[in-house]
Amino acid sequence: MANKPQIRSNSSALIAMIADEDTITGFLLAGVGNVDLRRNTNYLIVDSKTTVKQIEDAFKDFTTREDIAIVLISQFVANMIRFLVDSYNKPIPAILEIPSKDHPYDPAHDSVLSRVKYLFSSESVAGDRR
Repeated sequence: MANKPQIRSNSSALIAMIADEDTITGFLLAGVGNVDLRRNTNYLIVDSKTTVKQIEDAFKDFTTREDIAIVLISQFVANMIRFLVDSYNKPIPAILEIPSKDHPYDPAHDSVLSRVKYLFSSESVAGDRR
């Protein structure tokens, strides 16, 4: 239990976002956006000009920052870097895939939902053996 990750309690934690412009705008209007003194933001707007490398770099940056507790990523963007999203296994920051205006949510591609289904199927199998 000593290796349990902790969210810093002396300051608030941020929500990071990787999504299309409309989704990011909605969250910014809700007050989720942050720009630090070095002009680093907690979001990446993905459009037709955004490269997969930029998305990968933003995902790696957000998942290693200590001030971020949750990373919201549009599912269509997560599909572009599926190998990174599926291989991420730390509890903090949590990765949540969300739908966007132009791309509906597909539960078959959600890595968190897949892990939950796996855990519950393993528990039900182990529970039957008792």
